[in-house]
Amino acid sequence: MRALVQRITKGSVSVGGKIVGAIEQGLVILLGIRTGDTEADARYLAEKCANLRIFADADSKFNRSLLDVGGGALVISQFTLYGDTRKGRRPGFEEAARPEIAEPLYKCFVQELRRFPIRVAEGVFGAMMLVEIHNDGPVTLMLESK
Repeated sequence: MRALVQRITKGSVSVGGKIVGAIEQGLVILLGIRTGDTEADARYLAEKCANLRIFADADSKFNRSLLDVGGGALVISQFTLYGDTRKGRRPGFEEAARPEIAEPLYKCFVQELRRFPIRVAEGVFGAMMLVEIHNDGPVTLMLESK
């Protein structure tokens, strides 16, 4: 499981022209699920995202987490994080989990993240989404469960 995490000042996700999720300061988490991922991967990454220290303290050091700053998390399913571009010009997605496997794990990740005292918003699994991200810094990190 992969989570592309971006520190943001605000972000939203729209489906069909309607905003379905939005947060102010916090993290946008683009979540990719691959074949073989489990609920343990979802739990691990949710805990990692909630406690990742990428917000500045008074000395401008990365010492504060999402929990410390009272920020929110906007979670978006993103199977393209497992796109393979090593051959040819069109990415292959053989590593990405099929939707019937990925969706329950996506929901598990969101549920695990909601165990923390943070606001969690999300996109719509499998939908065409327009994501607006105001990347702060910019700070962007890739987290992996394996």
